[in-house]
Amino acid sequence: MTTSTPSATATDRLEALGFTLPPVGDGAKYVEHRSLGSSVYVSGQLPFKDGVLQGQGTVGRDVELEAARDLARHAVVNCLAIAAEAVGGLDRVRIVQMLVFVASTPDFGKQSRVADAASDLLIEVLGENGRHARTAIGVAGLPLNSPVEIQMVCTTAQARAIPSFSDRQSKE
Repeated sequence: MTTSTPSATATDRLEALGFTLPPVGDGAKYVEHRSLGSSVYVSGQLPFKDGVLQGQGTVGRDVELEAARDLARHAVVNCLAIAAEAVGGLDRVRIVQMLVFVASTPDFGKQSRVADAASDLLIEVLGENGRHARTAIGVAGLPLNSPVEIQMVCTTAQARAIPSFSDRQSKE
């Protein structure tokens, strides 16, 4: 991961990595996200770029590890686009949990390495707001024969809390 300047916006940091947020479309049978209280549940996203699925196949057989990691980055950028729309901008997104599904052979065993690419991107773009709980799961197949699908839960990032006077006193 590269180090970004603290004054850059999340969008600037994303663009420095070579990505831009895609437009968010409407699912015919489901919504892209659902909010419940302060939580935003983002529907599973595939690695589409400009409306084209960036890869197909099974990781460990048809798709190499590095290609799968790149596909995970594309899928998580699509998740970020939906999250940003839901909370009012990319700088307001805080990731709570990410679920990474990897269509892989039974003996692949490196699903977490695929997921690491998406986790790294989130942290690089969002800083501490990108840190999250995570699950990486190997599955037999995914929609459209995609090698990767990512689902996430996020919330609106809060401004950094300033300790109260009593909190400061108790630490002295």
